[in-house]
Amino acid sequence: MSDQPIRVMLIEDHPAYREVVEIAISREPDFEMIGTYGAVEVAQRSLLNRDERNMPDVILLDLNLPGISGLEGIPVLASTFPDAKILVLTQSEQEADVIQAITQGASSYLVKSATAAQIKSSIRGVVKGEATLDSRVARYVLNTLCEVLPKETIENELTPRELEVLSLIADGMTKKEIAKALQLSTSTVSTHVVHVFEKLHVSNAPAAIAKAFRSGLLPSSTKK
Repeated sequence: MSDQPIRVMLIEDHPAYREVVEIAISREPDFEMIGTYGAVEVAQRSLLNRDERNMPDVILLDLNLPGISGLEGIPVLASTFPDAKILVLTQSEQEADVIQAITQGASSYLVKSATAAQIKSSIRGVVKGEATLDSRVARYVLNTLCEVLPKETIENELTPRELEVLSLIADGMTKKEIAKALQLSTSTVSTHVVHVFEKLHVSNAPAAIAKAFRSGLLPSSTKK
């Protein structure tokens, strides 16, 4: 990973919450807060006027915004700067919002009850190609994706350990939590995750889990 700090942009219309997140991010030496905005339109204009060195690595995005909503803003922001990872940070726990956000291209989805530590961990994770779904909605969302998307077949079989790791990711667990639960090192868990992504031909956790459900690797009967 680069020695350069992770450049973070925040789009949030609630001033008090925006300030809390900005302070938490700014305290970390591996983060750089490069802009906070109250609307997608303002953030987009900022992106259009930036050079490559000042573009965000991660965009924290609320859904309930004035003007263009966060859900409408995901494809707008993704087209403006496709290299930025979009991490939704919102009040909404509505399954429809989560599903639409992920299918529109969001890399992670957290609700605002998430702790500062969870938010920062998710930011670091999406930069590494990981993805986080709030544990309260993860299983429902992935089962729903299983129902609405076509069935798929898996060419390369996952090992029992890889399947175990994938199942725990589907339950909303982080790599660190999985490592503790399975009594493995975090690096070993990371290796398993990389192998899972390679075998499933996907680039992030939601895509891996959705494909595993559609192929029958993870049973849809585990709905909560």
